[in-house]
Amino acid sequence: MNFLAHAYLAGDDPALVVGGVIGDWIKGPLPGSLPADLARGVALHRAIDSHAETHAAFRTSRARISPMRRRYGGVVVDIVYDHLLASRWDEFHTQPLDAFCAQVYRLIGERLDDIPPAAHLALKLMADEDWLASYRHVDGIADVLARMSRRARRARQPNALLHAELEYLGNPEGYDLDFNDWLVDAQRFVGLWSSPG
Repeated sequence: MNFLAHAYLAGDDPALVVGGVIGDWIKGPLPGSLPADLARGVALHRAIDSHAETHAAFRTSRARISPMRRRYGGVVVDIVYDHLLASRWDEFHTQPLDAFCAQVYRLIGERLDDIPPAAHLALKLMADEDWLASYRHVDGIADVLARMSRRARRARQPNALLHAELEYLGNPEGYDLDFNDWLVDAQRFVGLWSSPG
C-alpha cells in the first residue's frame, strides 16, 4: 500500500519504479506475460515488503497501532510512512514531489499494455486522483484509509481502517522516529539488492 515509498526506493530505473508500484496487484507467482524488467520491479517490491515486516522500526510502528486496528497494522503503517515521506519529500529527493508523481504516472501509462488488466482501473484512479501526492496531507491519508475501510469490512471489525489516521496523530513523533530508522535501512537494503553479484 505504500506506493510512494516503493516508487522512491526503486530509484532511477523506470521498470523498477513501475514494477514497484504495481506489486500490490500481482499476487502469487509472477505471470509469464509480465516482461522481465517489470517482473524484477515486482520482485523488488516483494523484497522491500519482506524487509519491512522484519525491521525493528516497522515492528515498533505496528505495535503502536491500537488493538481494534492491529489486524491492519501493516497497512496503516505503510500509509503513515508514505505520509511521512511525502510531507518531508524535500529532505529525500531533489525533484519536487508533484513532478516526481507526474513522472511515475507517465511511466505507468507508457507500460500499461504490459501491466495485468486487473490493475488498470486502480492505476487510472491513482493518476486521476493523484494518490501519491495526496499522501503529503493527513486528509489525504484519511481519504485513502476511508476508501480501504469500505473494502476491508469484517463482521467483528466494521470500518477498522476508518479514521486510522488518528493512530498517527496520537503519536506523530514516535512514527517519525520509526520511519527515519526504517527508511535509512530500506535504502541500504535496496542498494544491496540492486548491486550486481
